[in-house]
Amino acid sequence: MGNSLGKRFTITSFGESHGRCVGVIIDGCPAGLAISEQEIQKEVDRRRPGDGPASTSRAEADRVEVLSGIYEGRTTGAPIGLLIWNQDVDSSQYLKERYLPRPGHADFTAYTKYGGFNDFRGGGRFSGRITATFVMAGAVARKLLGTIGVEIVAHTVAIGGIKARAKQVEEVKANAGSNTLRCADPEAAEEMLRAIEKARTEGDSLGGVIECIALNVPAGLGEPVFDTLEGDLSRAMFAIPAVKGVEFGSGFSAAEKRGSESNDPFTIRDGSIVTLTNNAGGILGGISNGMPIIVRVAVKPTPSIAREQETVDMEKMVPATLATRGRHDACIVPRAVPVVEAIMAVTLCDFAIRAGLVPEVII
Repeated sequence: MGNSLGKRFTITSFGESHGRCVGVIIDGCPAGLAISEQEIQKEVDRRRPGDGPASTSRAEADRVEVLSGIYEGRTTGAPIGLLIWNQDVDSSQYLKERYLPRPGHADFTAYTKYGGFNDFRGGGRFSGRITATFVMAGAVARKLLGTIGVEIVAHTVAIGGIKARAKQVEEVKANAGSNTLRCADPEAAEEMLRAIEKARTEGDSLGGVIECIALNVPAGLGEPVFDTLEGDLSRAMFAIPAVKGVEFGSGFSAAEKRGSESNDPFTIRDGSIVTLTNNAGGILGGISNGMPIIVRVAVKPTPSIAREQETVDMEKMVPATLATRGRHDACIVPRAVPVVEAIMAVTLCDFAIRAGLVPEVII
C-alpha cells in the first residue's frame, strides 16, 4: 500500500475503520512551531458527524492523543505521532456479509488485490474513517502555513444537483460555518437538507461538490514537469474516499471557452504582478502564480445504502443481493469539507518547505 504523502513534509497514515485505532506520523515539520493538542482536536471535531439527516449515528469521540514530536506546546523537530482510538465499533453485519462486496465500495478490489487478507470490517483501510488521520496532519500543516500567511477555506457548493450561488471569499469565510452542510448560501443549504432527508427516507444517498480556496499562496510553488502543483494536489485529493473528480479554476468549463475568455490578463497592483481574472485557479504551468488557488472536488453519493442491490457471493461464486445495514452518512459532503482543507494544507506545506519558504526552526 502507498500510505505516505509528500517529499519534505511527509505524512504516513495508518489504521483501519474497525481496528484498534487510526493515526498519522508527520515527518519533516520544523522545530519550534507552536501548536497544542486542543488546536488539532478542534480540526478533528469539525470532521465528526453532525446532528442533521446527512450524518451517521456512529458516535466516535475522536479524542486526539499526541504520542511524540510536540513538547510543552511546540514541535521538537522529531516525527510527530498522532492517534485516535476507535471505540464505537460494531462489526457484526460486516462479519455476516464478508463475501458479499458492496456495490460502490472497494470490497471486491481490496479482496482481489490482497487475497482476502485485508481487514474488510467497515471498509477497513478504504473507509472514510481514515480521513481523520488526514485532518490531524492538516491541522499541523495549516498552522505551519500560517507562519507565511497562507489561509485555507473550503465550502459546499453543490449537493444532489442543487447548486449554491457564487460567493466572494469573505462571504464564504463568514457564512460557511453557519449551517451543518457548510454551505455559504443559506437558502441553497435549506434546499439541500430537504433533498438529503428525502434520499435518506428512500434508503438512498446524495453526492456533491466541495470548493477549496487557498489565499496568499506565494508564486513559484511547484516542481514541473511531473511534480506540478495541481498534479500533486489532484493526487492527494483522490486519496479521499468518494472523490471522483478534481478541477482547478474554470476547470472543465474552459473547454467551452475561447482563449480570449479563458486567459487571465496580467496587471500590476500595489507593486505586485496579479491577474485580472482567475480562470487558471492560481496555477500556470504547474506553478502557483500568486493568485488564490481554487480547486473543486466531486464527491460521489455514499455507496452504503439501504436499497437492495445486486452483488455476488465471492466465496460461492453465485449471484446475490445486498441491502447495506449499519450506520452510514446519507451525504458525506459536509464532513469531507475539513478533509479537503487538510489535504490542501498538507500538499501546500510540502511545496512551501521544498521551495525554502519555511525555516528549519520556527522562532
